[in-house]
Amino acid sequence: MLPAIQALPEKVRQYLLVTLNYWAFTLTDGALRMLVVLHFHQLGYDALQIAMLFLFYEFFGVVTNLLGGWLGARIGLNRTMQIGLVMQVLALLMLTVPAEYLLIPWVMAAQALSGIAKDLNKMSAKSSVKHLVSEQQQGRLYQWVAILTGSKNTLKGVGFFLGAILLSILGFQYAMVAMAMFLAVMAVISAIYLQQDIGKASFKAKFKQIFSKSPAINYLSLARLCLFAARDVWFVVALPVYFASQSGWDDWSVGTFMAVWVIAYGVVQGLAPKITERSERNVVQSAVLWGWTLTLTTLSLTIVFYFFAAENQPLTWILVIGLLLFGFTFAINSSLHSYLIVALAKSDGVSLDVGFYYMANAMGRLLGTLASGYLYLNYGLSACLMVATLMLAIASVTVKFVPVPAKTATR
Repeated sequence: MLPAIQALPEKVRQYLLVTLNYWAFTLTDGALRMLVVLHFHQLGYDALQIAMLFLFYEFFGVVTNLLGGWLGARIGLNRTMQIGLVMQVLALLMLTVPAEYLLIPWVMAAQALSGIAKDLNKMSAKSSVKHLVSEQQQGRLYQWVAILTGSKNTLKGVGFFLGAILLSILGFQYAMVAMAMFLAVMAVISAIYLQQDIGKASFKAKFKQIFSKSPAINYLSLARLCLFAARDVWFVVALPVYFASQSGWDDWSVGTFMAVWVIAYGVVQGLAPKITERSERNVVQSAVLWGWTLTLTTLSLTIVFYFFAAENQPLTWILVIGLLLFGFTFAINSSLHSYLIVALAKSDGVSLDVGFYYMANAMGRLLGTLASGYLYLNYGLSACLMVATLMLAIASVTVKFVPVPAKTATR
């Protein structure tokens, strides 16, 4: 096996190492989320209280992506990836304290550290791919980004199951120790074999450059913000709470369904280049087409849900089928957007553009999470779906102004 890997081209070996690093982190990140959800549910927290434990996780994702891109351009993506791994190890170790010390501020602080770590790792992995594909191989770039993005989400779903298994076998504290040890080993491997200067800009990146001045990046970032706000405004809090309170599902049923959905979502993301069958010359047209397909899918679900709710009809299977259709079309949109940012980002200091873009992604998730709880409590799931449809329409209009990727520019 090792001779076969050594025989591969250097850029392919580097891509595999970046992907392996990203996989390892994502697996533990998904497991950590499920461990926290299940453990604190056992301690008597309700769904909204548990969701608030992740508030800093999402908030610091916004800050990290904005500053992480600048940091990556200055010190290299290898180092920002290592920093992310080490911070995740520290976050896991923070949660190994006895149960009586797991107070809400302490857990929120650990989640904040984990959120910073996650986005440093993601920004580093996505930016690194830009340097591992030549400018003439945009089709391969689309495939590699799709594989990286799709496999990440699949493994995050697998991580949900892993978290439940670790909790039942090892218990909360020992599960944290086991995952911390696993990531520490990955950090050592990555530090030894990953190129030290990958992603480091030839210029000294200035702090003011964390904000993009490129109209293309700004349009795409706005579309990404709306896309993920539309997902999380009904998916993160409202949907699980609805299944638990209105459909009568127990915690394991809700968790299993959400995990399977995330795994399937990741598989579709990885297959997006084959599904779209579009080259980079018209990928923006594909993004617009799939954007409106997603918008109309969500609008249809909103209308059906609204009328069935008015007639007091059972809605569980309507939501399940709607969520499957939503997940399929959303995955294609996400994969197309992920390719576009890597293709449009400037090679020299790529993490500046990618960091700004994923800052918008994190902002959309944060706004969607907060709106999900507020809208569901005050107006119900129908309102969440209506807002999701509006945000998707804005995203579909905005992405139309994104230019078709050309050969990579330099700063």
